[in-house]
Amino acid sequence: MSQLLDKKARPGRFFGDFTVGDLYNHWPGRTVTEADNVNFSLMTMNRHPIHCDANFGAQSEFGKCLVNSGLTLAIVLGMSVDDVSINAVANLGWKEIKLTGPVFPGDTIYARSTVLEVRESKKRPGQGIVTVRTEGYKQDGSVFMVFERSCLVPSRTDRASRSKGG
Repeated sequence: MSQLLDKKARPGRFFGDFTVGDLYNHWPGRTVTEADNVNFSLMTMNRHPIHCDANFGAQSEFGKCLVNSGLTLAIVLGMSVDDVSINAVANLGWKEIKLTGPVFPGDTIYARSTVLEVRESKKRPGQGIVTVRTEGYKQDGSVFMVFERSCLVPSRTDRASRSKGG
């Protein structure tokens, strides 16, 4: 199976493919359902009633349930993988995750990332650190989340030499 993968072109970007200022509009969007919200909230043991109790939500300042921000973060992060980190060796961290607006069941969310920094790794020759700023936004264009993420990405030659056992 690994030989089959080696013969095919790998999708996604490698370290040399990133340039500061590049903008990636991640596609497709994702409509978040009530079931997504309740299942994620209960699966992650987040029992706050604003996520799963319609009566409680109706009495809140929002007038309805909110989508769990952990779920929206996971979806927005996942949307960025094809463009940013499908070939990454590792995520190195997230910082300044800002939740700037509510998301409700039935909203469709989208994401875009801008490359902020690209630098060679000092400790891992053939690999580099890519930092992006990712925004999650809703169908009406309003931004509800912003964060920065850094990941370690190999060069094409580093990936090729490692896949051959080198």
